[in-house]
Amino acid sequence: STSETQEKWLTLENLLLATLRTGDNTTAYLCLETLRDRFGAENERVTALRGLYAEAMASDQSELDDVMTHYEEILKEDPATFSIRKRRAALLKSMGKTAAAVDAVVNLLDTSPTDAEAWAEVGELYARAGMWEQSIFAWEEVVLLLPNAWNVQAKLGEVLFAAAGRGREDAEGGVRLLAESMRRFGRSVELCDGYLRGFYGLKVTTTKLMDALPTAKNSRTEPGELPLPTLQSVTKLNEIATAKLAEIIRRSSSGEKDWDGYNAAEIAAARALLAE
Repeated sequence: STSETQEKWLTLENLLLATLRTGDNTTAYLCLETLRDRFGAENERVTALRGLYAEAMASDQSELDDVMTHYEEILKEDPATFSIRKRRAALLKSMGKTAAAVDAVVNLLDTSPTDAEAWAEVGELYARAGMWEQSIFAWEEVVLLLPNAWNVQAKLGEVLFAAAGRGREDAEGGVRLLAESMRRFGRSVELCDGYLRGFYGLKVTTTKLMDALPTAKNSRTEPGELPLPTLQSVTKLNEIATAKLAEIIRRSSSGEKDWDGYNAAEIAAARALLAE
């Protein structure tokens, strides 16, 4: 029947997640109860959502520890409960136990190596720990699994940009990371031509490359490694990014139809970038 469509229950689950994020705990509870009535309290997905609700309701560390204990008990009975393993890893992360969270997600990936969400999670955790090479590898895996996701391309660009500015012993290596970051931001705006975050990243990376390329040593590349871009091509991309950011700011600020969905903080950041 229409009331039993998969879309209905997926919509209800998404509503539950949205209400938890906005603090509407009453509606979240009603959504959870409806899902439990339909699928049963022992349903794996419902169990994970109940855990998520309990995490959101926890008022102190002791209550979070109780949720973790509950997860551990479930996994002791059935270690293959994948959704609970994910919740446990997420809770470890939120509790600041980064090393344990990394171990938990890596174990998840041993079981399910094509889980893009898990690769993204471990990529975030590695970045938080300043382990840039590992974070880059993880986000490259996400890109392989979701090649047309412009936000994922931009996220990889951000991680590459962060790595270029940290922990590099050789200047050339940093420039190569910058160049790859630029390419990822470029790909993100190819996939979504109004993507402010992508154009912001393209502007920042090309500006830095315009300073770095004149003195960079374009030595022989490793097999499979792209050569450094030319100053001319980088300058052109910088001009494109500048023009597009200015257009987005102008049309969004005037409330033009189909240009009013941008985040105010991102518009302000773009305006500040162009003012530099």
